[in-house]
Amino acid sequence: MKQPKRGCLWFNEGSCVRLRPAWKDHVWAYDFVHLRLHDGTGVRLLTVIDEYSRECLAIRAARSVRSADVIEALAELMVLRGVPDHIRSDNGPEFTARAVREWLGRVGARTLYIEPGSPWENGLLVSTGS
Repeated sequence: MKQPKRGCLWFNEGSCVRLRPAWKDHVWAYDFVHLRLHDGTGVRLLTVIDEYSRECLAIRAARSVRSADVIEALAELMVLRGVPDHIRSDNGPEFTARAVREWLGRVGARTLYIEPGSPWENGLLVSTGS
């Protein structure tokens, strides 16, 4: 069967279905990619991209990632590049944790969450199960 085409995430007349990035470091997106090693153990990759430039800003690999690890990775990026206006993610527990939301509020980045069950809305990240 032929796969249906994806709909665009914004309309041509300028009205937005979602916030469209307008400049570099305007909107970052982050998510997890899950891998299996040859011995069967799992590894999670925390990936962060700039949606406007499509630049990969960070990839962190670990067997388990907690909200503190997400904050640490973002803090390192923000020291190097500055604070983005928005950060887009899914509704996973690492991204909706109170510590992450409060920390992002303190540094001045606003959160954008994709619709549950719609991984194609999360920037250009390819997710295999998060």
